[in-house]
Amino acid sequence: MKKITVSPQRSPCPIANTLDLIGDKWTLLVLRDLFAGKSRYGDFQQSPEQIPTNILADRLKKLVKNGLAEKTPYQDNPVRYAYQLTTTGRSLLPVLQTIGDWGLQHIKGAQARIKLQ
Repeated sequence: MKKITVSPQRSPCPIANTLDLIGDKWTLLVLRDLFAGKSRYGDFQQSPEQIPTNILADRLKKLVKNGLAEKTPYQDNPVRYAYQLTTTGRSLLPVLQTIGDWGLQHIKGAQARIKLQ
């Protein structure tokens, strides 16, 4: 598996480096939606958190740039893309499942509404 380059790397700590790639709330929610089977821009916009369109576009672009997702065109005029996780991106599934399990256990009112796969 090809390793991802974090630039600039602020420390050699693997937790800090991972957070630099996926540590903001919007990226984790986009990853959640990819694991839930969403693939098109409009699908992501339907999420209950209502991610702003400029942030959604930025996070998808960063996931592709860092090799966690890939995009393929599904329409030519205008060009529109479908997104899917790469093998590297799919390897984050246990991380997201653990975060979700923690939330179910410790946060009052938290509910599992979608199954990550």
